[in-house]
Amino acid sequence: MAPDQKYVLVTAAYNEAAFLPTVIASVVSQVLPPYKWVIVSDGSTDGTDEMVRKAAGKWPFIELVCVTERHARDFAAQVNAINIGFQRLSRVPYEFIGNLDADISFDPGYFHQLLQQFANDANLGLAGGFICEEKNGSFQPRPANRERSVPHAVQFFRRQCFEAIGGAYLPLKYGGPDWHAEVMARMQDWKVQSFADLPVRHHRPTGMASGALRYRYGQGKMDYSLGSYPPFEVIKCLRRFFHRPVALGAVVRLVGFTSAAMHREELLVAPSFREFLQTEQKQRLSLALRRALLLGHTARGGSAC
Repeated sequence: MAPDQKYVLVTAAYNEAAFLPTVIASVVSQVLPPYKWVIVSDGSTDGTDEMVRKAAGKWPFIELVCVTERHARDFAAQVNAINIGFQRLSRVPYEFIGNLDADISFDPGYFHQLLQQFANDANLGLAGGFICEEKNGSFQPRPANRERSVPHAVQFFRRQCFEAIGGAYLPLKYGGPDWHAEVMARMQDWKVQSFADLPVRHHRPTGMASGALRYRYGQGKMDYSLGSYPPFEVIKCLRRFFHRPVALGAVVRLVGFTSAAMHREELLVAPSFREFLQTEQKQRLSLALRRALLLGHTARGGSAC
C-alpha cells in the first residue's frame, strides 16, 4: 500500500452478531484493505467479541477493543465508543480515517475507488458512498441521500481534515455527530461529498434499533440543538411529507423541532457554528426558490435564458 493510500477504520459494535459478519466480509475482501481496523465492542453480550477475535486471528489488521464499564445506552454511547477507536489509532501512520457502521456492506473496490476521488481532488476532506436500503427485493438509494452530505455509517476523512475538526466526534444529547462533523469540515474550507456510484447497502431494517417515530421526534430536537434555521426545517419536513414511507416521520420530526423551540432548549453548538449552518441553509433556500421560479416561468412558455 502506497503511503498516500494508507487508511484506517473504526467500527462501534453493541450486540451486532447478526450483522457484523457482513461488514467484516466486505472489508476483508477489499482490493485495497485497511492498514488497521479497530472494532470497539461496547459491552456486547451476544457473541460479537468472539466473532471479532476469530476474524482478528485470520486478518491481523483487525483489532478488538472491549468497553467493559457500565454506562447509559444513549446517543453518546456509540460516539464515545467510536472515539475510543479513534484514540487507539492516534499514533498509527495513516492518511485517511473512516467510521463504519456494523450493519452495512459494499463492493470489493469501494475504498480503492473512494481513495481515487481523494487523489483527484486535493480539497476533498470528507467523503463516502450513497446508502441503499432494501425495497421490493432489491437495494435502492434512500431518498435522504445528498451529494453534499456524507452519512454517519460511512464517513471517511482525509487526516488533515479530521484533525482540523478536532480528531473526534462530538457526543451530542440528541445525536447528529456526523452532521456536526461535516459542517465543521466545511467551516474549515474542506469539501464534503457523497458519491452515487459507490453504493453502500444498509442491512438493518429501518426503525429496528429503536422506535421509528420516537427516533424522528428526537431528530427534530437534534436539528434544533444544532441551530437549524426554522424556515429551512419547515420546508425540509414538508418536502419529505410527500415521500412515502417517511411522511409521518417528517411530521413527527417537525413536532420535535417545534417542541424544542417552544421550550427554548439549549443549543449544543457554538454561535459561529449556528451562524455558518444557517447561512448554508439560507443559500439552499434561495437557490431552491430561484429554480422554482425558473421552472414556473418556463412552464408558462417563457424563455429559460
